[in-house]
Amino acid sequence: MRLTTKLFGLLAACSAFPAYAQDTLEIIGRPKERGIDFQPAATDLARDLQSLDNIVLIIITLISLFVVGLLLFVIFRFNRRANPNPASFTHNSPLEVAWTVVPIFILVFIGVFSLPVLFKQQEIPEGEINIKVTGYQWYWGYEYVDHDFGFDSFMIGDGKVMNDEVEAELVAAGYSRDEFLLATDTAVVVPVNKVVVMQLTGADVIHSWTIPAFGVKQDAVPGRLSQLWFEADREGIYFGQCSELCGKDHTYMPITVKVVSQEAYDAWLNGAIEEYAGTPLSYDVAQAD
Repeated sequence: MRLTTKLFGLLAACSAFPAYAQDTLEIIGRPKERGIDFQPAATDLARDLQSLDNIVLIIITLISLFVVGLLLFVIFRFNRRANPNPASFTHNSPLEVAWTVVPIFILVFIGVFSLPVLFKQQEIPEGEINIKVTGYQWYWGYEYVDHDFGFDSFMIGDGKVMNDEVEAELVAAGYSRDEFLLATDTAVVVPVNKVVVMQLTGADVIHSWTIPAFGVKQDAVPGRLSQLWFEADREGIYFGQCSELCGKDHTYMPITVKVVSQEAYDAWLNGAIEEYAGTPLSYDVAQAD
């Protein structure tokens, strides 16, 4: 089945069908050499997480500087030469109260900012696009449940080694060798500024679906359905990876999502319904498109 799917993906990549969902798209969610920052945020969820990270970073930096300052003060003020006769007291009640109360206030302060972000992630809105995601060893399956079609998504380059054949597959699919180990033969395609709700499960072991630029990450557990949502506000191609150790090919289980305009999505959807034998759009919807 995997060989058949990969052959179909390669043929589709060479046809005009993927072009509906990729022409002029910018590759945004890609790691950069020597990069130390987040991927560009493409959703409010990601922006909230990055803002929260910046707040926590400032707090822990101040705490670290304070602790280092205390250590230096103790080293120079209470070494044997500067303090030959050490004090013999055992308690300092005001100090003990301070180092108990101050951390409580710090944690409450962090909680005030972090809990709304957590609730925003976990309160799943009604989806305008609904997709079921199934993790397999070691590829992803996607079902567009609103239109009853689905496909499997494999990493381009099954041999895990860059060569001319793999580069040709990447180019045929609209990528370059820079996207090796990131690009897949088929991608999730969603329209910009639409609420996408994903239901996740695992077919064999626990996997984890994540797109850093969207600020989403959710485990896919066999026998359970979990959910995530996002609303991407920037067109482009985004990459992720399975983020739960799931076996020997865990490293080779990438995720590709293309965020396109509504017009490009409608064209892709019509082609996908025909290609994958999904439920055709109703007459009213087709007329509106």
